[in-house]
Amino acid sequence: MIDNKVTDMTNSTTPNTASTEPCVLFATHNTDSGHVIGEMTLNSPKSLNALSVDMCQLMSEQLTQWQNDDKVVAILLRGSGDKAFCAGGDIRKLYDSMLDNPPLPNPYATEFFGSEYALYRQMHFYNKPIILWGNGIIMGGGMGLMAACSHRIVTETTKFAMPEISIGLFPDASGSWFLQRMPAKTGLFLGLTGALCNGNDAQFASLAEYALPSDSYSQVIQALSKVDWATGSNTHGVTSNASHLTSHCLATLSQDTPIDIAPSKLAEHWQTIKELMVSGGLKEIDALLQDDEAIAKLDPKFAADKWAQRALATYRAGCPVTAALTYELYHRVKDYSLEQILYLEANVAVHCANNPDFKEGVRALLIDKDKNPNWSRTLEACLDDEGSRYIASHFDNPYPAGEHIFADWLGLDSFAAQSLTS
Repeated sequence: MIDNKVTDMTNSTTPNTASTEPCVLFATHNTDSGHVIGEMTLNSPKSLNALSVDMCQLMSEQLTQWQNDDKVVAILLRGSGDKAFCAGGDIRKLYDSMLDNPPLPNPYATEFFGSEYALYRQMHFYNKPIILWGNGIIMGGGMGLMAACSHRIVTETTKFAMPEISIGLFPDASGSWFLQRMPAKTGLFLGLTGALCNGNDAQFASLAEYALPSDSYSQVIQALSKVDWATGSNTHGVTSNASHLTSHCLATLSQDTPIDIAPSKLAEHWQTIKELMVSGGLKEIDALLQDDEAIAKLDPKFAADKWAQRALATYRAGCPVTAALTYELYHRVKDYSLEQILYLEANVAVHCANNPDFKEGVRALLIDKDKNPNWSRTLEACLDDEGSRYIASHFDNPYPAGEHIFADWLGLDSFAAQSLTS
């Protein structure tokens, strides 16, 4: 049975159309040194702050303004309400566009994934600290935002996952980048199983650096406002070591503020997870993940853990095409830059928006909610010659020859190239 705790929180389909409030709120907080902390609040609590095109574009525009404002020394990013930071992408309009069976590439998919991935790129290369308040649910697109922030705070309510296997997509939103950076192949396991994790797991997986109680957000603002941001400032009055000052501030605050978070399951089971993920190719990994007796023989404690059982159940009910794409991406992009990965993820995402499984997964899990998706292929059919060609086709450029929404990212205009020559 699919783990409802995961699938019910994935990629909300409830838009923020009923509210007259902006989908992102912007504010500033003055500091004692005369500088400013910028604040961005995702403001769609009914959809668990699911990301939309408008959200991404508004955030990108505001970040550009603050980047050029010497008084702004750091940015805070949070979600409204106490349930979620961001539970994924708001995919209702994307689902509707798939129902129209548009030609490849789907125009709305291009806009949706294009604005989302461009925001991640901007955040990754931002020249000022971006501090995540990672309270509550963080999934899918929210994970992309989390990975793009320079300083990440989790709480006792943090619950994160990449559960795209349940909706026939793949761990996108830069997932191919940050899953690579988790220790002992735990990223591959999370991508295949959609396992639900907590704040201590986030710290183990290099997705967070600090932990604070969920009621201490105001303390974060107070602590940041008291930092002497003028220390080491350049001729424009902007501190040149804002990242170090931010780290010291948050480290001191977290050390002085007790918090109780359940132990990390990833830390507890990393050796077993690693053995599962290096047991062979996807065919061999699948055989183990499908076999309760083999898992119990490998590690009885892991096999008896309800957390592991839920992860395995999600994998077994999940989309085989997603499993094949997840495995292929994980190994293909090992030496890719962030921009190369986002470029490739855009190809795969746009193809998924035109192929049947993503549409079927959203229908079954989030629209009709019958939780009975009819996946297009078995895993065996993904691994034979014809199936391998089908999986490989997702990586092809879906745009006309010589064109791509991120064409500039791989040339001299790439942020990576600029950083090397600056």
